[in-house]
Formats: sequence, C-alpha cells, structure tokens
Amino acid sequence: MNRLLKQVSMVVVSSFMMASILTHAASLPDFTELVEKASPAVVNISTEQTVTTKTANEGGQQLGPNSEELNEFFKHFFGQQPFGQQAPPQQGQRSSLGSGFIVSHDGYVLTNNHVIDGADVIHVRLNDRREYVAKLVGTDPRTDLALLKIEADDLPIVKMGDSDKLKPGQWVLAIGSPFGFDYTVTAGIVSATGRSLPSDNYVPFIQTDVAINPGNSGGPLFNLDGEVVGINSQIYTRSGGFMGVSFAIPSKVAMSVVDQLKSDGKVSRAWLGVLIQDVNNELAESFGLDRSNGALISRVLPDSPAEKAGLKSGDIILKFNGESIAHSGELPYIVGQMKAGEKVDAKVYRDGKEQTISVMLEARPNDPKVVAQSQQDQNRLGMIVGEVPADMAKNFDIDNGVVIEQVLGGTAARNGLQQGDVITMLNGKRITSVAEFGEIAKDIPSGRSVPMRVIRQGYPMFIPFKIMD
Repeated sequence: MNRLLKQVSMVVVSSFMMASILTHAASLPDFTELVEKASPAVVNISTEQTVTTKTANEGGQQLGPNSEELNEFFKHFFGQQPFGQQAPPQQGQRSSLGSGFIVSHDGYVLTNNHVIDGADVIHVRLNDRREYVAKLVGTDPRTDLALLKIEADDLPIVKMGDSDKLKPGQWVLAIGSPFGFDYTVTAGIVSATGRSLPSDNYVPFIQTDVAINPGNSGGPLFNLDGEVVGINSQIYTRSGGFMGVSFAIPSKVAMSVVDQLKSDGKVSRAWLGVLIQDVNNELAESFGLDRSNGALISRVLPDSPAEKAGLKSGDIILKFNGESIAHSGELPYIVGQMKAGEKVDAKVYRDGKEQTISVMLEARPNDPKVVAQSQQDQNRLGMIVGEVPADMAKNFDIDNGVVIEQVLGGTAARNGLQQGDVITMLNGKRITSVAEFGEIAKDIPSGRSVPMRVIRQGYPMFIPFKIMD
C-alpha cells in the first residue's frame, strides 16, 4: 500500500512539474515569424583595407655568432629572407566583419562607424547571397553610425520603431554575424534605457542582456513587433566576449543621423558650452535643493552660447527646452539633438531660486585650444579640471584647489579619482589655479607615486598618485 502511494505521489509531482514547464514555455515568445520576416533586410558587412606590414627582423638585428649558418639553413629549406637582413615592407589586406540593415528600398544601409572606419572597399552581402560594393554616404563618429549606399532596387527593408517607448523588462532580439556566423539570432530583455557611457555623451544607450559579440556591431535590435528599436554597438567585457551587458543606439537617434547624412553627408549639432556633473544628495542639500536632480554647471567655456546667455558656474539646469533633467548625462543628448540657431529656455536653480534663461544655441566649434586641452588631459592625466565653484568652496570650506569636472579614463580612473573631487595639493605643492595644476602635473615623473590631497564630499584625504605614460 505504501509503495502504491509513493508511486501515485511521484506521478502527481511529475504532472505538476510538467504542467509548470509547459506553462512557462507557453509564456515565452516565439520569434520564428519575426526572424523570417526581418532576416532578408539584415546584411553582412566586410571591408578591405591596405596595410603595410614589416618583417619581424626589420632593422638588421643579428641573432648571434652563428647567424650566417642559420641563415643558410633556413634559406635552404624554407626560402626565407636571411636573418640579419632588412626585407622590404609588404602590402597586405586586412578585413573587418560586422552587420547592418537596409533602411530604404533603393539601397541605403545603416551600420556602425567602427565597422567601416578606414576601409578602402566596403562589401555588403544580402541574405540571398547577392553581394555589392557599397559607397560611403557619410559617417557620424560621435554616435558611431555610418550610412552606406548600394546600387540596387526593390530591396527588403526593416520597419523602424519608436525607441522612446522601450521599457526595462521588454523582450528584444538581435540578428547579426557574430564571429562571422551569418544571420545568428539572439534574444534577451531590455536591462535599462538612457544609459550614458564615459566614451559618449550624445547617445542615451539601450542596455540589454542580448548576447552580442564581435561581428554583431551595426546589426538591428528588434522589439516583439518586428520593429528596429536599436543598433547594436558596444559590449562590456573583460574577456573580449559577451558578459551579459550590451548596448544599442536608440532608433530615434539613428534615424535623425540618417536624415542628416542623406541630405548633407555629415551631422551638425548644437553646442551649449558647459562642463557639467551630477547632483548627488550631498550637493543637493548644500545647494538647498529638495532632491538630487539636474545638471550642475562646473565650468562655462569662454565665448560659448552659455556664457553669452549669462549661465554661470554653480547653476543647476533643471529643465532644458521644456525637458526635465534628472541626470547630467541627459543634457548633452538633448542639446545634441537640436540645431544651431535655435533659441531655447533653460530653467536653472541659482542662489536658492529658480529662474529661466534664454539661450541661443550655436554650431559646435572645432576650437583648437579646447581640443588640445582635452587631448592633453586625456593622454597624461585622464581628466579635465576647472575652478572650484563658489558655492562648493563655501559649503565645504575650501580655499584653494581645482575640481575634477570629468574623468576621461586612464591615469585618473586607475588612481580612483572621481568627478567632483577637489585636488588641493599635488606632490607637496599647493594648488591655487587650473594653470598651476597643469604646470605641477607636467613635472611629475612617470612610474612613481606622489602624494595628492583630495577633498571628496567635504572629507579631505591623501592618495598616492601615479602617472603611467
């Protein structure tokens, strides 16, 4: 009797488990129809680029006292260039591999800029194995997008969707050529939207857990309605492969770029001319805000639209052109989507009060001084610094130093520095200005730690600072 009860119990449990599995399986989406309809408009992209290669022994380096005998030995069996002699440079071909998709029946193709960057020849291969040599219409390195054109008609196209409607948790699907495996399908969910990455301030990235690997770049990200809502662009990895975090350019950003590339061959953006940082809880309290939001202006660039409009260091931009600013990373995207010559209102918080300031936006300049400063900071220090805002100095009782306005990576990141840190002393020398900080930093020897005094959220500390050139 007991044995019979055990058997019955096992059957019941198994039935419940099977029912649970079937119910779970039924709740998962079926992507087959979506893939069948969308795949014809997804393309494989490969490039050719002529590169000059050098022999391993170029420069005439001798291997040792018996190099002549070794030369003759290898020359006899392999016909190789004798060791110790300089071989002429050779021309070779280097190919890259990526994905893309067709956005118009007459042959416009969208992909990532880094897929075709530096290419001499761009090949586009369709789902039916037709292959074309593409013409480069234009690129936008800031959003990592490139528009190509192939000479063909009546091509299948993707359906573009509204990336603004995406929400975390929604299913998405990618089609591309990871590691050269054509038309590979991977699926996952939206992990987050509006992500700002250190490498780019103009794209509010879509973060997903869709498996994206080298070769997926430039391929489409679909929603369950079969609409393209993103362009797969970057992965976060420590191994070179997928680690569960990937980023896509929103379709709204992409199509704005496509329209400009089609009409002008380039993308122009409006420019405000400020350096900004997030408002954390401590800063919000110090400025008298009831919550942490907005973009804190840490520096106003000279002769910029911001300076002409009267914006000041220490102002907190709460709204721009009617759009609320929750995090500082949202402001560059909003400004970047606008055109030069537009007059917009900025709602700012200054001296405990809200006020509205009108700003006439201008085209982003190619200012050699600004570029040179950014490149120098990035190459050696990995950060941009500015004068300490008066409110910050007062609230944290700071009478000297420079504030880190942006951590670009490299040295600053390796030493654990953060945006908003105030550097008051470096290598035993007191910092009183941005210029003085630059001069002291130039004299720091590479590869050796020197003391740096930092004030972080009002708390002073010393850290060992080392520059590795």
